[in-house]
Amino acid sequence: MRAYIELTKPRITWLILMSSAIGYFFGLPKAASWRQFVGAIHLFSLLHTLIGTGLMASGTAALNQWLEREADCRMRRTSARPLPTGRVSPRGALTFGIALSVAGFFELWLGANLLAGLAGAFTLVTYLFLYTPLKQRTWWSTTVGAIPGALPPIIGYAAAAGTLTPQAGALAAILFLWQFPHFYAIAWMYKDDYARAGIRMLPVIDSDGRFTARQIVIYGMALIPVSLTPVFLGMSGATYAVGALLLGLWFLYSGVRVALERTIIRARRVLVTSVLYLPLIYGLMLIDRPGM
Repeated sequence: MRAYIELTKPRITWLILMSSAIGYFFGLPKAASWRQFVGAIHLFSLLHTLIGTGLMASGTAALNQWLEREADCRMRRTSARPLPTGRVSPRGALTFGIALSVAGFFELWLGANLLAGLAGAFTLVTYLFLYTPLKQRTWWSTTVGAIPGALPPIIGYAAAAGTLTPQAGALAAILFLWQFPHFYAIAWMYKDDYARAGIRMLPVIDSDGRFTARQIVIYGMALIPVSLTPVFLGMSGATYAVGALLLGLWFLYSGVRVALERTIIRARRVLVTSVLYLPLIYGLMLIDRPGM
């Protein structure tokens, strides 16, 4: 059981659930007080949304490891996963991943609504059948993969509102841009591993790291104005605006440092900053929601 749970990548799943929950909260009607806000939450709908999203994310993770099991055997950071070590058979992983994904789709559809279920299914399909195979062919795979990676708040928003609005797009846009410094930093740290597995991440083909660092800085700069769009859409207020600006500058600073020094240590700092940035900006956004 422990090996099967490991297939679901719990450390990544909690970030996905957090993004989905934020989307759900902003899909609810605006409230004049915390009491009205809490009263507007349909507890079972939220629970079904999180369970369904978690099942689909876990199923996608398991199926992705099934697809990449040979590459994982060649990488030091993934060689201890359940499939390379034989703790789970390929057939077992495939069956497990399909079962979780199907269960997640029906959980979102029947527990929330069809739009949420379709958003979850679209996330799975684009991740497994576009992003995963492209990793062996081009560094543009990161850009393609950022599309399904940005959809968890869309799933949550659709579950709560039953429709999609510019507010949902703003949440997805923040998550879309956030992924580039985050994943480029990971790829920089493990570029030798990726090269050994034949995965063409940007740092693998960018020998001196200049272009990778430039991309981290560019996306860090773009994230600052995009992170302020919730203010202009009436989703959050001045407190969030100040906090988002400061967090964005902090994130950008970590990117500038890696551009100046281009070391694995600086890449790791970008990764740590990115992991802290996301829950902090989500928390600010929720706390400063109008009426809260």
